[in-house]
Amino acid sequence: RKNIIRKGYIKGIIGLPANLFYGTGIPACIIVLDKENAHNRKGIFMIDASKEFMKDGNKNRLRDMDIHKIVDVFNKQIEIAKYSRMVSFAEIEKNEFNLNIPRYIDSQEAEDIQNIEAHLLGDIPSSDIDALGNYWEICPTLKDSLFGKSQWKNYLMLKVQKDAIKKTIFEHPEFETFIKEMNTLFAKWKTQSTAYLKELKVGFHPKEVIFNLSESLLSHYTGKSLIDKYDVYQHLMDYWAEVMQDDCYLIAADGWKAETYRILVENKQKKMVDKGWTCDLVPKDLVINRFFLKEKQAIEALEVEGETIAGQLAELEEEHSGEDGFFAELDKVNRANVQNRLKEIKGDPETKEEIKVLKTYLDLLDQQAETGRKIKEANAALDKKLYAKYPTLTEDEIKTLVVDDKWMATIDRDIHTEMDRISQRLTRRIKELAERYETPLPKQTAEVSEMEKKVNTHLQKMGFVWK
Repeated sequence: RKNIIRKGYIKGIIGLPANLFYGTGIPACIIVLDKENAHNRKGIFMIDASKEFMKDGNKNRLRDMDIHKIVDVFNKQIEIAKYSRMVSFAEIEKNEFNLNIPRYIDSQEAEDIQNIEAHLLGDIPSSDIDALGNYWEICPTLKDSLFGKSQWKNYLMLKVQKDAIKKTIFEHPEFETFIKEMNTLFAKWKTQSTAYLKELKVGFHPKEVIFNLSESLLSHYTGKSLIDKYDVYQHLMDYWAEVMQDDCYLIAADGWKAETYRILVENKQKKMVDKGWTCDLVPKDLVINRFFLKEKQAIEALEVEGETIAGQLAELEEEHSGEDGFFAELDKVNRANVQNRLKEIKGDPETKEEIKVLKTYLDLLDQQAETGRKIKEANAALDKKLYAKYPTLTEDEIKTLVVDDKWMATIDRDIHTEMDRISQRLTRRIKELAERYETPLPKQTAEVSEMEKKVNTHLQKMGFVWK
């Protein structure tokens, strides 16, 4: 190792999670050699990516975002605090040519230090609030909306109730402006990407498509505050792996076709049973939402009606299932047993109330059965219309269903979760600090003393003397 460094052959070293390679606790490294430019280099570029991974069972797995970040940072020699830096040969020589990455990059997260004085005085240390400076840069007056001056120097007081922190952040004009800007940013990428995707022809290369899409997405979010472009990138890559990749290969082979096929399943008797039909490229829900929305809403209304009746049945059964309830004599509450019970008590003047409850139960069962029949018929009618619609879909309609309603709608939803995380992180941190220091030690002592007095009073009333 010493000889290699002295000759200057190492271009860079990347430290990765150990069990990606070994399954041990030893830091794993990839060493990149660069003989051509060896004599022109003044040091070695180092990356500590040991914290950038996803747990997969008992192993660590590099995500697409982790790999892309490593490649970007390494190729562009970008120095990032706690992640990467150029280390001079002089510094390496001072460490006796030891290439252990933690000697040069401290990737440990800063400890969340408890402020003893704040626990004594109350209120939140200004240093903890200042640590959220990336939020205050985007929303300068949000800080003043959340915090006010404390009676103590270098402390701030939370101005709003803890339950109102999230609402204050979400409804603040500057934060709303930030969200609008992010929405506009995504909308621009979405418009460009939608046009690009709808121009795809038979024979295109799916890998080229995802490269162009992902790189343009990264470019759009480069340098944007509060949001990590690699987190956004990962949402796209996850969806590509789960759904979009297979769709693109279908389109590359067959074009924009929404071909249906029957679902045949072998039963226990080794016979093939028809379980309906489907379409891989254009799922049924997409066509229903665009062309048969009224039918869908009618079915949903019937389903709500059915759920209401089921709730009434459950409520009636619960109300009359106790020891003195009208269903207490029944082994099981069902139509047959209720009908038999009605025959038994028919004509008995003392069972009028019971007869009324039992008949109500049967009426609800009839309504439930009728609603179920309507739902089944409506679903069958919709399925028939749907099956007939697929062969009539034009290429433009298929492109709209796939690109707009399927791909972009999902990517839009996933990426917008990052916006929610931004506010949630800030909300969670402020609430954590508020709860940490909301009850200073003198107040706790006073509360304990007050509770002790109450306990002693109760003990004295019970005839005990507490010393």
